[in-house]
Amino acid sequence: MDKRINLNQEVWSARALNTAPDSENQIHGDDMAREFGFRGGLVPGVTVSAYLLHPIIEKWGIDWLEKGWAKCKITSPLYDKEYFSIFLDEISQNEIISILKNSKQSITADAEARLLKIIPKTPKIRGDKIAAQNFQGPKASKNIWMKLKKDGCMAFEYFWGGKDPLIYLQDQDALPDLLNPSKKGFSNLSFLLGCSNWILASNAYMNPWIHLQTTSQNYQALPYDSSVIAEIQINEVFEKKGHEFVDVEVNLFKKEDESCVMNINLLSIYKVRGSKD
Repeated sequence: MDKRINLNQEVWSARALNTAPDSENQIHGDDMAREFGFRGGLVPGVTVSAYLLHPIIEKWGIDWLEKGWAKCKITSPLYDKEYFSIFLDEISQNEIISILKNSKQSITADAEARLLKIIPKTPKIRGDKIAAQNFQGPKASKNIWMKLKKDGCMAFEYFWGGKDPLIYLQDQDALPDLLNPSKKGFSNLSFLLGCSNWILASNAYMNPWIHLQTTSQNYQALPYDSSVIAEIQINEVFEKKGHEFVDVEVNLFKKEDESCVMNINLLSIYKVRGSKD
């Protein structure tokens, strides 16, 4: 990170939860992850991002859910049940730097979070066609991404709530009250940022692929038992050091009134170096 920061104070710690061990993206499963040199399945990047912002949401509460900005970057793996710690540095009243250290006290992810005085212009829904439940996207490639950039992508609908909502800790009572499903809490970052993962992977099939970074702007908190419509557009496709990357923008809208919940810029490796064609 560019800023001169002092991150000596541990503010929160927990054990990581692999929220996607059976995902179609088998990098979250032990077998494929080990093929690529990892010691086990990777905890999803959106879950790691939720860890980075957990104490920030506890501090700023509903204000951050309604107007917070964050940039979360994953630099190395975090594994299921691995003990981790979060360290914060308050740059100012409205800006906090967060880092995550793994069980070996190595930094594996970092985030910058802000409460903005002036919120960017609210995105408007385009009305992209919503995919059917049995929709299957083509296999990801540079040509496919460029075609989707030109022709447009499918939108998808996702639901927060119900009997088994996605949470980022084993014990839901360890979540901030604001996000606790047992208290009909608002959606958490693992779900909201997860929507960007799901819509990307649904428009073009990837296996394995790796979530690297999100930059997100909140516009409102998403209440329990609410559906969102996710729309995506392809920004850039490029290759670096043998990996192939895709950069996309995702907007989430409440289904009931089409108001924007969150804007997300997502950077991912869609083809990992050494993957078979």
